[in-house]
Amino acid sequence: MDNIKIICDAENIRLDRFLKLEDVSRSQIQKMINEEKVKVNGAFVKTGYLVQIGDEIEVEIPEPKNIDVIAEDIPLDIVYEDSDLIVVNKPQGMVVHPAAGNYTGTLVNALLYHCKGELSGINGAIRPGIVHRIDKDTSGLLVVAKTNKAHLSLAEQIKEKSVTREYVCVVSGLVSQNKGIIDAPIGRHPTERKMMTVTSSNSRNAVTHFEVNERFYNTSYVTCKLETGRTHQIRVHMKYIGHPVLGDPVYGAKRNFYSLKGQALHARTLGFIHPSTNEYMEFSAPLPEYFEVLLTRLREES
Repeated sequence: MDNIKIICDAENIRLDRFLKLEDVSRSQIQKMINEEKVKVNGAFVKTGYLVQIGDEIEVEIPEPKNIDVIAEDIPLDIVYEDSDLIVVNKPQGMVVHPAAGNYTGTLVNALLYHCKGELSGINGAIRPGIVHRIDKDTSGLLVVAKTNKAHLSLAEQIKEKSVTREYVCVVSGLVSQNKGIIDAPIGRHPTERKMMTVTSSNSRNAVTHFEVNERFYNTSYVTCKLETGRTHQIRVHMKYIGHPVLGDPVYGAKRNFYSLKGQALHARTLGFIHPSTNEYMEFSAPLPEYFEVLLTRLREES
């Protein structure tokens, strides 16, 4: 059972509204408060407690319940596969692993069927084989480990920043620099707990390299290369420099001018050292149809 501590920097917001935890619904948070799993300044409080700046909130996160993850016959776009690993081109709209509200239809459900359950067990039954993730509405490449040896090797490479991860995106506005580096730490948003933000408080260093491929009327087509891999990193960093990813429902403009189903962000290139052969391998995924259609329209409008 894990405990997390949050120093409140908001005031006069109900505790159950202030606490926004990943994969935890508001009703679950209310239940945790009522079951005395949450303390404020060392004391148990009610769900309606109004938080104040400086409050120290301690949350006792219960152990996840065992969930039977079902193998499902869902088509996969497999770019490469051997006995150690599998590289998949994930479509936009697919969740990577089961979580609250998404226990079926995920990439893990599909992998369990395709790999006949032969996936690394390091991340447990909910996330078998998952070494790294991309967001539900981000399309593109990710590598999945079949063995624990492969999992440990790939995880170490990610930690050492030696994995090549290159994304392309369309962002709002005209990016003035042709290329640059965004070096800004990312942490949990102080009040919107499901969001990330650039902050010096309880954050981790985050570095994104970017280069403009093409400029349109009021948007830019950009390549981003990750040096680190923080949650929502590209989406947060592009917003930070004033150019949120087009169609991003969390960090972008509220109005969706191009009827996008999510952020225009695609994991195009992935490279790593193979855990068994020690050879460098690099894979590319073509732009999905939604991305090509968007670029065509932007070019026509320009």
